[in-house]
Amino acid sequence: MISHLERYAQVAETLGRHGLGFVFGQSGLHRRAPRLGTPDGHEGHTRPAHLRLALEELGPVFIKLGQALSTRPDLLSSAYRDELSLLQDQAPPVPAAAVAETLERELGGRPEEVFASFDPVPLASASLGQAHAATLADGTEVVVKVRKPGIVEQVDLDLEIIANLAARAVQHWDAAADYDLAGIADEFSTTLRTELDYLAEARNAERIGASFASDRGMHIPRVYWETTTSRVLTLERIRGIKVSDLDALDAAGIDRRALASRSAQSVAKMVFEDGFFHADPHAGNLFIEPDASISGGRIGLIDFGMVGRIGRELRDTLAELLIALSRRDSRAAARAVADMSAGRGRADLVRLGADLALVTRLYQDRPLAEVPIGAVVRELTAAVRRNRLQLPRELALLLRMLVMAEGMGATLDPGFQFAAVIGPYAEALAYERFTPPAVARRLAHAGGELLDAAARIPRQLHAIEDALERGGPELTLRPEDLDRLTVHLDAAAQRIVAATLASAFIRGIGEIVAAEPQGRAQALRRALVSAGFASAATLAAYLAWTGRHRRRP
Repeated sequence: MISHLERYAQVAETLGRHGLGFVFGQSGLHRRAPRLGTPDGHEGHTRPAHLRLALEELGPVFIKLGQALSTRPDLLSSAYRDELSLLQDQAPPVPAAAVAETLERELGGRPEEVFASFDPVPLASASLGQAHAATLADGTEVVVKVRKPGIVEQVDLDLEIIANLAARAVQHWDAAADYDLAGIADEFSTTLRTELDYLAEARNAERIGASFASDRGMHIPRVYWETTTSRVLTLERIRGIKVSDLDALDAAGIDRRALASRSAQSVAKMVFEDGFFHADPHAGNLFIEPDASISGGRIGLIDFGMVGRIGRELRDTLAELLIALSRRDSRAAARAVADMSAGRGRADLVRLGADLALVTRLYQDRPLAEVPIGAVVRELTAAVRRNRLQLPRELALLLRMLVMAEGMGATLDPGFQFAAVIGPYAEALAYERFTPPAVARRLAHAGGELLDAAARIPRQLHAIEDALERGGPELTLRPEDLDRLTVHLDAAAQRIVAATLASAFIRGIGEIVAAEPQGRAQALRRALVSAGFASAATLAAYLAWTGRHRRRP
């Protein structure tokens, strides 16, 4: 196993040889690896091409990093994304003896003992693992993915280097801080470690399979848990025509227009109904099984290592953005984008709104179902990048997946309108915010925030008073000024009490409306108790405060 210092030297030498030694310089880590490589003088290569070549030379983890960055239009320009998309996650296979040793250690037997047949020549070999064809005792065809020996140690070392580079770069380079490079590195580390755990991928496959269990037009491979561990994954083998092989699809009599529509519907279901989606639906992961009873054939989906999740908070913010765009309200769109973005400073809403006006023009006199998704994503992410903001990983995955799905639909049927299929789902998401349960949920949340704020105000007033009594800022006030100030403070305190009572009422109404019918009586009791405590505490603080001031001479 290579030492940390030797690996740092390898990384520095490779980056320097491709004219990227400034990365180490900006990170402040050049002292660890002082021998930076000399640019190799390949004038024919562009800077993005040099980056791709350097990542390829540095191996699996850096290739994965490049692939991840190629999906982030909010971080990189199209020139870099296009170049990094050429990175191939391929690697020489490990010897059959090493695979057999792993299977014996994980499954308790040699390949020929565990499976009725096992092909030692892999179907595919990637950086983290390789896949082998096999059959179970009952004749079922399966694919067995085996994690490569020693890959965890290599991943740990390279992730540590990437994390150190990012953390130090944030301290020495404003752009790295603006884009939260350390956060991106941490996010990448989490994602890659998840990919190393085949149990996580198995759970992903099973969850998506359960969602489409009643859909005969979708084929999600079954997980065979008896021969699955964190290092070995056994899935039902799916055979079919690659979705990109148009000639083969035509020869099989596949209705490509129907296939494009059903593919888009499956994407919309995962995103807008399930909130859990396959985030890498490229052509290599989609196989079409001809079936005369299903228009467009059965869609087989494989490789569940990369998935996305749309949580409640992201759903709400997405809804706000969709509503703002459909109303061509660039300022509201800017607020929604700023709310969901990360960055070192606060977004300039005026500038961001002006940039997003380009996106809203795409909606000019057009319903949501006719909007070109790819164009919207390009303009949106360009605006985010110009304002040095960063989209959350889940949203970046979603946007990438939608663009990929739209491109696949256009390949299958050049006249296909992807937005016509997902538009109704998006509109339903947007206006879901106005349903009674959604309104009640937001009211309850707002009421809770008001109660918290009201509870803090008396303490803050006392803090200001104490600071003044300890000789804080000197104020020159005439007696009549002090009287007026006391009146204003008294009125403000009364408004605080009223706001507290109102917020308690709002929160209580929200909890009651949001509750199931059989639980509304209990919700009412909780709301009354909460309102009573909050009101009593605020009234007590108000009376104590006014009492102290009225006792003063």
